[in-house]
Formats: sequence, C-alpha cells, structure tokens
Amino acid sequence: MRRVAVVRFPGSNCEEDTLRAVERAGGEAFYVWHRDTGLGGADAVILPGGFSYGDYLRSGAIARFSPVMAAVQAFAREGGPVLGICNGFQILCEAGLLPGALLRNAGLAFTSRPVRCRVEQAATPFTCAYEPGTVVTIPVANGDGRYAADPGTLDRLEAEGRVVLRYLDNPNGSARDIAGVAGDGGTVVGIMPHPERADHSLLGAADGAGFFTSIVAAPAGAR
Repeated sequence: MRRVAVVRFPGSNCEEDTLRAVERAGGEAFYVWHRDTGLGGADAVILPGGFSYGDYLRSGAIARFSPVMAAVQAFAREGGPVLGICNGFQILCEAGLLPGALLRNAGLAFTSRPVRCRVEQAATPFTCAYEPGTVVTIPVANGDGRYAADPGTLDRLEAEGRVVLRYLDNPNGSARDIAGVAGDGGTVVGIMPHPERADHSLLGAADGAGFFTSIVAAPAGAR
C-alpha cells in the first residue's frame, strides 16, 4: 500500500504532521480537500485530527456531510482502509462508519498529554506492524475523547476483537478504557491518540510510527 489520501477539512490542524508521518514510513501521501468528490486513486485514506468546522455543533457532526465523505464511505464499503485520528475518529462515528460516539471528557476538561496504550488488535491495515499486546506511549489532545456505546455494542466489539487500542491510563473516562475501535471487517479504524505526534525520535517518541509503517506494508485496498 503506497498512496495515502489525507483529507483536509476547515479546522484540521494535524494534516501536515500526518502527511509527513506517512512519507517517513515510505508511503506517498497527498491532500484531498473536503469539497472534493474523489480520492485520487488512493490505496488508503486518513482523516486527521483537528477541529473540523470548529466543532461548534458536535465534534465531527458537520464534517460528516462534506462532499468528500460520500467518496470515503464508498471507499470503505468496497474494503478500502480508512483511519480516523482524534477528530477523524469522531467523524467516522458521526458518519456511521464506526459504532459508538465520542463524548465530553470526564471532568469536562481538555486533555493533552502522553498516555500509555496497549495494541489489542494487530490484524488491521493500521496496526499490523505491532505485536498484539504491545504497549505504546502516544499523546492525546482532546476535549471530546470519551468513547461511549451501549453495553451490547461494547460486548460485541470485545467479542469480535474490534477493540484496536486500549488505554492503560485512561485520560478521558472512555468506556472499558477503549482508545480505538474497528468497523466490520477491520479495514475502518478510529483512534483517539495521535501517532503522528510520536513517530520519530526527533519528536521525543517513536511508538506511533507503526501505525504508518503498517499502512505502507499492508496489501493495497480498493480504489
């Protein structure tokens, strides 16, 4: 997998970091604007972090109606790998591509700090560079990062191995310490921590690099 589309929404602020992280991993990354109706023949798509449309209504609630999301949804339905990071995770939930929702953090405070997480599921296009059970330290930066779902959905995610990443020191009160989940089939993944902020020793940590080397190493998906 080589060509990775990084979708830019008004208010995105992690797209440059994400694009560079893909390039450092050996991939070819390029931007797709929220008004575009195609994905430029991408092998994978990343929705980066930030505050799409200012998140004034609800995080990700407006971005899910952007024209590009029709292409993202079609790509996902065809088995194309899609990763949502932080605000991207929120958008994927709002668009119905992932179950559950991201709510205000417990304590109602914005949280920005490194957190320890365990890779629970390595059989995805975004985590295949890790061994199951690998512990990584990756920053979070969110005010609406508390993952929530009804008990039946949480049980199903656990039973089907769709909890991708789990907090070891839960920063926001997420249900069952969930930091990332996968959709049916495992090709759509959302995570709250920011691996693009911890993918190189120059950034002070490189634990997040595996999310991007996984993208480059995984088989090409649908276009």
